[in-house]
Amino acid sequence: MTEAVAQEEQLKVVVADDQAAVREPLAAVLALAEGIEVVAAAANGTEVLAAVAAGPVDVVLMDLRMPVMDGIETTRRLAGEYPDVAVVVLTTFADDDSILGALGAGARGYLTKNAGRQDITRAIRAAAAGQSVLDREVQDRLLATARTHAPPAYRPLPEDLTPREREVLALIGEGLPNRGIAERLFISEATVKTHINNLFAKAGIRDRADAVRRAIAAGLA
Repeated sequence: MTEAVAQEEQLKVVVADDQAAVREPLAAVLALAEGIEVVAAAANGTEVLAAVAAGPVDVVLMDLRMPVMDGIETTRRLAGEYPDVAVVVLTTFADDDSILGALGAGARGYLTKNAGRQDITRAIRAAAAGQSVLDREVQDRLLATARTHAPPAYRPLPEDLTPREREVLALIGEGLPNRGIAERLFISEATVKTHINNLFAKAGIRDRADAVRRAIAAGLA
């Protein structure tokens, strides 16, 4: 493989955080990860948009609380102007407003800053592949919120969901990641992804957060 081809296959990542003491070490650590190239480090949303415009960029690792333009507004702008760029939120905040605001704006992943390097790189790769990634703390928060509020009137799950697809949806509702679902059902992660893609398409589920809500509404979680 030539150096040029290898360079093209790298995931291009922008790291956004207003604190240099966080932004710079994080960018340095990610730059060491195989298959990831940090193409820019941004201190606010305006700098993120400029970096993405200069492109190419695959994933933005986004802090929420930033000056000039915050992470939620920046995510909303990216979703509208650069829909192929995935956003993974990395923040200290795991309150309902932050989580729902970011996911509603179009973020594909949400991690707290308790996440380790492997968690972050895994989330970047998953988001670039079109998957949603929520860390356990965020999933637990969504479950707690869903269970303490009256659920919206979701339409019933379609009858053509297979028993296995229902099992997978139930485990998503419990907050398990793909790897945990694979281990619980004794199947591969690739098979889990296939089931998730199928059930999302059949049930009109938008993302993993929506899947959690649908599982609870259907009495599966």
